[in-house]
Amino acid sequence: MESEQLFHRGYYRNSYNSITSASSDEELLDGAGVIMDFQTSEDDNLLDGDTAVGTHYTMTNGGSINSSTHLLDLLDEPIPGVGTYDDFHTIDWVREKCKDRERHRRINSKKKESAWEMTKSLYDAWSGWLVVTLTGLASGALAGLIDIAADWMTDLKEGICLSALWYNHEQCCWGSNETTFEERDKCPQWKTWAELIIGQAEGPGSYIMNYIMYIFWALSFAFLAVSLVKVFAPYACGSGIPEIKTILSGFIIRGYLGKWTLMIKTITLVLAVASGLSLGKEGPLVHVACCCGNIFSYLFPKYSTNEAKKREVLSAASAAGVSVAFGAPIGGVLFSLEEVSYYFPLKTLWRSFFAALVAAFVLRSINPFGNSRLVLFYVEYHTPWYLFELFPFILLGVFGGLWGAFFIRANIAWCRRRKSTKFGKYPVLEVIIVAAITAVIAFPNPYTRLNTSELIKELFTDCGPLESSSLCDYRNDMNASKIVDDIPDRPAGVGVYSAIWQLCLALIFKIIMTVFTFGIKVPSGLFIPSMAIGAIAGRIVGIAVEQLAYFHHDWFIFKEWCEVGADCITPGLYAMVGAAACLGGVTRMTVSLVVIVFELTGGLEYIVPLMAAVMTSKWVGDAFGREGIYEAHIRLNGYPFLDAKEEFTHTTLAADVMRPRRNDPPLAVLTQDNMTVDDIENMINETSYNGFPVIMSKESQRLVGFALRRDLTIAIESARKKQEGIVGSSRVCFAQHTPSLPAESPRPLKLRSILDMSPFTVTDHTPMEIVVDIFRKLGLRQCLVTHNGRLLGIITKKDILRHMAQTANQDPASIMFN
Repeated sequence: MESEQLFHRGYYRNSYNSITSASSDEELLDGAGVIMDFQTSEDDNLLDGDTAVGTHYTMTNGGSINSSTHLLDLLDEPIPGVGTYDDFHTIDWVREKCKDRERHRRINSKKKESAWEMTKSLYDAWSGWLVVTLTGLASGALAGLIDIAADWMTDLKEGICLSALWYNHEQCCWGSNETTFEERDKCPQWKTWAELIIGQAEGPGSYIMNYIMYIFWALSFAFLAVSLVKVFAPYACGSGIPEIKTILSGFIIRGYLGKWTLMIKTITLVLAVASGLSLGKEGPLVHVACCCGNIFSYLFPKYSTNEAKKREVLSAASAAGVSVAFGAPIGGVLFSLEEVSYYFPLKTLWRSFFAALVAAFVLRSINPFGNSRLVLFYVEYHTPWYLFELFPFILLGVFGGLWGAFFIRANIAWCRRRKSTKFGKYPVLEVIIVAAITAVIAFPNPYTRLNTSELIKELFTDCGPLESSSLCDYRNDMNASKIVDDIPDRPAGVGVYSAIWQLCLALIFKIIMTVFTFGIKVPSGLFIPSMAIGAIAGRIVGIAVEQLAYFHHDWFIFKEWCEVGADCITPGLYAMVGAAACLGGVTRMTVSLVVIVFELTGGLEYIVPLMAAVMTSKWVGDAFGREGIYEAHIRLNGYPFLDAKEEFTHTTLAADVMRPRRNDPPLAVLTQDNMTVDDIENMINETSYNGFPVIMSKESQRLVGFALRRDLTIAIESARKKQEGIVGSSRVCFAQHTPSLPAESPRPLKLRSILDMSPFTVTDHTPMEIVVDIFRKLGLRQCLVTHNGRLLGIITKKDILRHMAQTANQDPASIMFN
């Protein structure tokens, strides 16, 4: 059926007008940045385009072909495999959209024939909602499982619950009647490793034994994680978001979203988080959700046979991933729209919203943290913010931008060094070394020993009457006779100053270790470490402003709104703003990030501080480089990804960029009726191009169409097996009518059915600024360059990327995938 759809792929599109009459606007193709084949050298994968407007370029339709006639000369039966894609190749967005339109028309035309056809039509219409529902259910369930397992294994580094081995520390002490307010985390049921092994709960011996066991478990978890990744699913490492962006732009990476990757990523994500490495599970949860979406899409023919439609499901899945990662369904939809998706029609927006809703509902039903919230660090603030506080909020934004710029440069430099040195050949050793250093340094400091999510929770939490943290060790010089929600600002006690020093050390530790951790061969997210760094900085700034307001409340900046005994400053709010600023500085997200953090806090009142800090961090970060961390890793890995956010302002023409250039060999082309099967097979074997222009003759150079290498190979192999008389000397005919041949000639092979009759073309005088825009908007892989209808050359996406690198004074070879 797929091949049959391919035959109707839109070769009836005899003019631009036939495209503009498509069934819906989105089908006109807001294409994605389609990627080139990694393994080909020059004329890479080709994509037929549909539209061309403007004065400098034109849309051709196969030279002198009579476009009013039936353009297809179908073979006796469909050719299996034509229209499918190899690994590390780019999908043909236009062909996939045409296949879907043809499928839709065929179903609509048959649905009135019988009740069965009507049922099939309804099933087809609802399959999109069904697949995103299944994706949301699976994403929510897996996220709950990962949260519960990671919490239990994190606490396993410190001790074990004897009454119920599957309880973490907090759950173990829930049912105990022997806990005190000051030591609420201590109960007889929970035993540290020192108590179990040497029978001591206190003292130097106990500390050393707990230290050793902490390092042992951290190294064990890290070693198991990297070993599973290396042996079973190499694609399970890293964040996954750069590759998800690349896949959503049209690239195919077989196995990246497969069942083995899903299984290993889920298991190793728990191990990596529990090992105490400076990483988070939020980014990899997007990869896990996309794996679920990809697997479920194979249950529905509408998506399993159409790569463009499948990417709509993956966009919805990425929204579900962020929804369960942060408990932010709306933020997840905006994240998918702003950060990862390239092609995002309106119906995908609705389905993304629904997938995020279902995933959040499932996670809420599981209640992994026991607090009836979707995340561990949900907080609510009751104190309003004041205009003066915008100044420290903006300073936090500047810090976030500087941190983001530093992190991107340092991490990319380290990852590049890893690729270019022998160190990168020993991923297991690297993970063990990083885990060992992290564990040895982290244990003595209570803030780095904490699970990062718990650290963020503690930094976000406002100091209330029931808080026993050292961050809330203020001197009570007020005669408070009753417990109230809003405790007035007080002078900091010894515990607060001690905590600030520990937080400063934790900040330095987190900054250094995150640079070296992101990119190692275990699942590693960046959201939580970045938020932790910002939250530490924000809490420190918040305490400083709070003490300034307490001791100098008569200053004019405090005098109007901060009275003695009032609760003016909320340090936890500063931590939240700092977390958003640092995450924005690294990823360069804006709208989606503000909404995610707003959904975390449940307070509309703090949107303005968040917006101010996030925008400031983006501006400061952009001053050092416009790329976020994910775009930087895409460029580092050499994925030919044409970023829609980049601007092209140079005044070159298509003729300056096209190949062949001067001193290059001539362009490899096919003629419409002068070549034999052997000629074509020799050309395929001698070149590595992914397709060949078809011209009328070598003399005229008039363009007829374009034939893909894969389609030619499959069609010739199929013809040799199924059609009698096809031999090496058989004439291959791409023309509408077979030319007259001598009687003794072997049977000709008619391949007009695999010919793209409307390849996208531009003239040699088209400005490159327009060509780049066309590639982005239509998701093209290449276009042909003509002059008065005569073929001159070809421009591929790799040519554009090389040209953009040269104009930016970069080495083109350094950005292309090897």
